[in-house]
Amino acid sequence: MFKISLIVWIMLGTALAGSAVIAVLAVPSLAAEAMKNIPFAVLAGFAVAMPLSYLVARRIGAAAAR
Repeated sequence: MFKISLIVWIMLGTALAGSAVIAVLAVPSLAAEAMKNIPFAVLAGFAVAMPLSYLVARRIGAAAAR
């Protein structure tokens, strides 16, 4: 299940990090200091993706076991 979780984390982390960067650039107060805020947004996206990828991998594993 770890291998599945890792693959899902790469895909989900990229999607969440991209969404966070778009959110930073869309909010004018955050976009004013985008060079400081974008790395934190990317880090937060990948950090949030870790537990979510584990949950997705568990569901994939449970569906495959049936």
